[in-house]
Amino acid sequence: MPVVIAMKRPVFLIKLLLVFFFLFSCDKKATKAIEASFSGVAEKEIMTDADSTTATFTTANFDYFPTSTTGVVINHDAYSFSYAEPYEQAEWVAYTLTKDDLSNRDFKRPLFIEDKDVKSGSASWRNYKQSGYDKGHLCPAGDRKKNYKMFEETFLTSNISPQLHHFNDGVWNRLEQKVRYWATKYDGLYVVTGGVLSENLKTIGKENVAVPNYFYKVLMTKKGDKMIGFLVPHAISDRPLYEFVVDVDTIEKLTGIDFFPQLPDAIENKFEKNSDYKAWSFN
Repeated sequence: MPVVIAMKRPVFLIKLLLVFFFLFSCDKKATKAIEASFSGVAEKEIMTDADSTTATFTTANFDYFPTSTTGVVINHDAYSFSYAEPYEQAEWVAYTLTKDDLSNRDFKRPLFIEDKDVKSGSASWRNYKQSGYDKGHLCPAGDRKKNYKMFEETFLTSNISPQLHHFNDGVWNRLEQKVRYWATKYDGLYVVTGGVLSENLKTIGKENVAVPNYFYKVLMTKKGDKMIGFLVPHAISDRPLYEFVVDVDTIEKLTGIDFFPQLPDAIENKFEKNSDYKAWSFN
């Protein structure tokens, strides 16, 4: 009997080792499977978080209005604006622009009239008579051809600023056309535009309508994937449009306006410090 037991012990030990090896191997596979499963869940959660962050500023409910330094914000169907009474014009005009807003409709051009919604009274169009300046649209009539009512609202005097004719019909018009092109190419834009209003500006008319030395546009795609700023001197220019690109922070410092303040801080900071125009098609 002792001999039989002695022979069985090595066999038993070998079997025991095989069992431990098998369990250890299974443990490693199980661990890897758990890790892979966890990794997949984590990745999905990260993607979901990223998607939900994007959704907060790409939906139709995104509040794209800048801050107002005057506290006088008025909404029309065609655009919204912040009126600066001391300068007799809007410090900004904001609106969304999509391909649905653009058409070849030949609407009858209305006359400019005062905006009754401005309680302090928007400047009369008469200030511009024989002033040497055009009634320069901030929200262009060409951006509001979805229907006649919206087109007509662009001729309220709350939406104009004094512009030299060859500026209005030249570099500023080129920029407006490029904005329309981008609105179609990039599936919609948020647009904020105005003159840089500051002390000691030249004025025109009996109401002393200020003549800005610079005009700006700040654009962000409705997808929320890029932003660009333009600061254009109020002068005749044949320079290419990309030469007027500046980081949005620069425009904020000049105007005292915070653009797209409802963006998550990390995204706002990233976009507004960037003056690289290569993500935008200038062809």
